[in-house]
Amino acid sequence: MTQPLPRWADLVLLPVVCLAVALLVAGAVVALVGQSPPQVLAALVHGAFGSARGLSYTLYYSTSFIFTGLAVAVAFHAGLFNIGGEGQATLGGLGVALVALAWAPLLPAWAMLPLMLLAGALFGMVWAAIPAYLQAYRGSHVVITTIMFNFLASTLLVYLLVNHLRPGGNMAIESPPFAPSAKLPSVQAALAVWGVDWPSSPLNLSLLLALLCCVAVYVFLWHTRAGYGLRAVGASPGAAAYAGIRPQGKVMLAMAISGALAGLVGMNEVAGVSGKLVLEFVSGAGFTGIAVALMGRNHPLGIVCSSLLFGALFQGGAEVAFDVPGFSRDMVVMLQGFVVLFSGAMTYVIAPPLAWALRACGLSGAPHG
Repeated sequence: MTQPLPRWADLVLLPVVCLAVALLVAGAVVALVGQSPPQVLAALVHGAFGSARGLSYTLYYSTSFIFTGLAVAVAFHAGLFNIGGEGQATLGGLGVALVALAWAPLLPAWAMLPLMLLAGALFGMVWAAIPAYLQAYRGSHVVITTIMFNFLASTLLVYLLVNHLRPGGNMAIESPPFAPSAKLPSVQAALAVWGVDWPSSPLNLSLLLALLCCVAVYVFLWHTRAGYGLRAVGASPGAAAYAGIRPQGKVMLAMAISGALAGLVGMNEVAGVSGKLVLEFVSGAGFTGIAVALMGRNHPLGIVCSSLLFGALFQGGAEVAFDVPGFSRDMVVMLQGFVVLFSGAMTYVIAPPLAWALRACGLSGAPHG
């Protein structure tokens, strides 16, 4: 029987080792196609962190990944694999847009922005609650239903934009622009109030919202009775039921929170960046959130770190495609794919030899066999 990793190694060391292996394998492939791995890595790091503008874009991408990573993590702690973050984020953005289009011309920003936030969370919550109900009370597997609901959400968004929300005479498939009160302030505008000169970028104050959600999820899961019950159901539904905890209720609760978190992507993308509802505003953030949660070991702090990594891959990868001759966008996707592979499926391949190495060094905290 394989000795499990100590908690500190599972949360910190294993993701670092997985990332190092991914970079080594990616570097070998880069060398095979005739590129210089140090040059590519240096360009990626510089593109993601080497300037205030690059850092802003990295944090902008990371914001959406934090929301979707937290969404996956909360469901995971209840024993559920929610891969419907893409659809829940889509519905969240729809909720944000509907409230903005209806009330932004009438209400000031201090009233509009909280209403939009609540609408995004509520729409994502409701969209996740349907698969949760089917899992809890009808036995339908949540993986299958959330996949289906991703497609349904995309189709619903197209239908509403094409037939109801698009202004007449406009060929672009998008809603009218929101009134100014529905625009979430950018970090550039917020820092300008304090006299700080920051470059223009899509980064907006939803980053602070994402960090607050991390704190809230941590407190909920590890410092509340409801969070303990949710984790108990995830560890053993039978034992939880024997202890008086209703597994069905915790499934509904976990998926509702998960959907609400994913729905907040709409605040970053719709309210913070585009200022209108557009197609494909989620852009795969729901699926990237799965890798973010896995690499972050489903812990809020780990999710922040892994979101920053994936944000750097997205931003730095784009810079690499521009700055390194002969390095195409497809190669950037390959680098991202290696990180996803080794932070997800290959974790279970890397963990046993890592546990053996820790035991050999006397760092496992377990007796030697």
